[in-house]
Amino acid sequence: MKNVVMGAVLAAGLLSGTAMAADVAAGKAKAAVCAACHGADGVAVIPGYPNLKGQNEQYLVTSIKAYKNKERTGGLAAVMQAQASMLSDEDIANVAAYYASLK
Repeated sequence: MKNVVMGAVLAAGLLSGTAMAADVAAGKAKAAVCAACHGADGVAVIPGYPNLKGQNEQYLVTSIKAYKNKERTGGLAAVMQAQASMLSDEDIANVAAYYASLK
């Protein structure tokens, strides 16, 4: 019985992740403001700023949420905290999917 319950929980988790797939087109639109520092194509235009093009999607989600939650405080974190504070979790997922899709 325990295996059946664990299987159902796992299946529900997988299905909910599929239903919440990120929208790359929405991410591209939302990322327009990011282009000022990170470049229109995700390649940074300012020395010292990270390239986002092709970056791991989950890493980007984790990083943006860390800025939003003020868990990242070094460097120009105040700039990123302000930008991230305006993003919903859905926006963050979409922006991350967009930059991860760039090759």
